[in-house]
Parts: sequence; structure tokens; C-alpha cells
Amino acid sequence: MKQLVNSGGQALLQAHGLSKHFGGVRALDGVSFEVQSGHCVALIGPNGAGKSTCFACLAGQQQPTAGEVFWQGLPLLDQTPAERQRLGVARTFQVAQTFEALTVLQNIQLVLRDATPLSWWDRLNQRQPERSLQLAAQVGLQALAQATVADLPYGAKKRLELAMALAGLPGTGPSLLLLDEPAAGLAEQERSDMMALVRKVAAGGVTVLYTEHNMDAVFGVADRVLVLMQGRLVADGLPSDVAQDPLVRQNYLGLDFNAHKVANQNDPYANALGGARV
Repeated sequence: MKQLVNSGGQALLQAHGLSKHFGGVRALDGVSFEVQSGHCVALIGPNGAGKSTCFACLAGQQQPTAGEVFWQGLPLLDQTPAERQRLGVARTFQVAQTFEALTVLQNIQLVLRDATPLSWWDRLNQRQPERSLQLAAQVGLQALAQATVADLPYGAKKRLELAMALAGLPGTGPSLLLLDEPAAGLAEQERSDMMALVRKVAAGGVTVLYTEHNMDAVFGVADRVLVLMQGRLVADGLPSDVAQDPLVRQNYLGLDFNAHKVANQNDPYANALGGARV
């Protein structure tokens, strides 16, 4: 098995020359980047830039036309989505993927890592209830643990999906969350709450790569920003640097974009972490 030796052992996720073609459409065109351990990295760009396709290739829902993906130095492309999750790579989707007829707690219990496989005679409610309740509390849903998911507001469903992704990660060792537009469809306060949770997850040691269209969920939140346009990576750097990139401003953010003003709207994220950004 071919391995990629990363410099200093810090880059957990590495994509090299990632391409995905649909007929004559190049959804991804030679994309290369690395994600460092414990970082919270935003992948942004216009509609159709290739963000969701990139995530699908990283998580295993799609096979790239060309390129390589490495997780902790090991090649990922031959692994199924379930195998990638066992290695510590989990994904959420733009539209919350939950089981509407079950309770919040049952949704988490259903996807718990290392739990004994369910048989027809098992009771889901008896499946690691303490661990499941802990995960519900981690995303602020402990008071709704017994609520049926169909009755929840959409913001709560997005938080539940985050808890379900965390439930599938290993308890120890490196792990990566791929969050596909975690704040999509949420009101301003809900976005603030969700991104506070994302920051807490990253502060707890989980590496996060997420896509987003709401800039108040990017600047003031992400440690680093990647920008895709027409399937190509056109910028990669600190948020303050990316916000000043002429190509990004002209073709995506807008010439009047003020990253400092947007970041200042995100004080709740810092407050949720005890008053300090990590």
C-alpha cells in the first residue's frame, strides 16, 4: 500500500491533483490542499464551484477521475464511506440526514461507533444511553433527547446531524469532520449557535473541513480558508489574506467585502469558547 509521508506529521488530510469529470464538465480540475490536525478550515466558492463534489470524493460517495487522497498518510480512494468512517472520517450533508420517526436519542444510538450490531430482538433505547445522552448534550439537545425528530425545528435537526457524525468517530486518535454547509437554511442566531458548536468541536481536537455560503459562518470562525472557482483552487490561506485576494474579491466576495466587520459579528463564537478563540 502506497503511503505519503507528510512534512512534520501535521497534515492529516491531503488531496493531490483531485479531478472529477462529468462528461465534458470538469467539476474538479487538479485540486490540491492539506488540512492540519485540529484546524477548522472553510472551503468556499460560488455555486457550481465543485465544493460538494470535492466532499463527495473525500468521503467516498464519488470516485474522482484522477488524483489521490491521503488520511494520516494512508490512501483513502480504495476505501468505502463506511471504511473511511472507521478510520476517523465522517461527513454531514447540506440537507440534514436524520431519521424522522425516531427520537433524538434513538438517532444517536442508531449510529454509535463500536456499539454491538442491532438484531431484531434488541431494544434501541438500551444501546449506550449514557454515551448517547452525552452527545446530545454536546450539541445542546439534552432537553429534547426524547423528542421525535419530525417535531423538531430545522436548526435542531442540523445539530442532531452533527451529534450523529460525532457518534461515528473514534473515541481516541485523529478524526475529521466533513461538514457540507452546516449553517445552510438557518437564521442568523441559529447560524451563530451552529458555528459555535463547530468551533467547540475543533477546540476539542477534531479536525474540521466545512463548506459554506454564509460569510458570517466563515470569517471569524475558520482558521484557514480555501476558495474553489470552476473546479480549481484559486486561494488558500488565512482568512484575512483570502479576504484581500483580488481574484476572490472580484469574482466572489465582492469589492466592498469587509472581513473585519463580518468577523466582529461572531463574538458569540468566542464567548461560547470561554471568551478566547482557539
